[in-house]
Amino acid sequence: MSTTTRAWTPRATRARRRVDARAGQGDVHASASRRVALVTTLVTIANARGTDGARAEYGDAVYMDALQGSGKDYGKREVLYPDFERAASGLQYKDMVLGDGETFEATRGKTATIDWDGYTIGYYGRPFEARNKTKGGAFTGETKDFFRFKASDEDVIGAFREAIVGMKVGGIRRIIVPANNSALGYPEGRNWRKKKPQPNNFSGERALGFVLENQGMIDKTLLFDIELLKIT
Repeated sequence: MSTTTRAWTPRATRARRRVDARAGQGDVHASASRRVALVTTLVTIANARGTDGARAEYGDAVYMDALQGSGKDYGKREVLYPDFERAASGLQYKDMVLGDGETFEATRGKTATIDWDGYTIGYYGRPFEARNKTKGGAFTGETKDFFRFKASDEDVIGAFREAIVGMKVGGIRRIIVPANNSALGYPEGRNWRKKKPQPNNFSGERALGFVLENQGMIDKTLLFDIELLKIT
């Protein structure tokens, strides 16, 4: 796979969105009992006749270009971002928040409890899973509704299994999973449903499925934010 380099640079700033920590209020629900620095991720979908791409913000707003735009090759070339580290596997990652808790190691028996969000960053930056939202019911601070897995779990996509190693509790790591990399991402076609994590609602499943199951000219590059909540 050939590569090209594209900068991912800030474009503008705006006032920080207020995070309401009380359940049922505001756009983001953060529980004080978690005692983890939660960072808001919002995506703005471009108008069909407007600027291509998506905007995601962390705190005081860092705007990011999606992979849409001139020279589009639908994931045939790997796009390298200079502010990301690239692993030998092809996974690109960047620590958005450095945790201060226990470090996750690929030790047999260790289980990571995470919250995550995901975007079809190669296809208009559409979200298919959101962090900081209730997972199917009233938020109680328990971990049962979050995603839990071990580094050895083969039913979990390779990107998550690799990215979680070395993270500290409280940290948030952003990863880019290149298209056409079966070792890191979901299987092709309808078989993507055999791998975890899965979106927690129907609209998320539909958004992700549309991209992964489409055999036409769609870039299947994905972006995830992984927040490590707990190690057991």
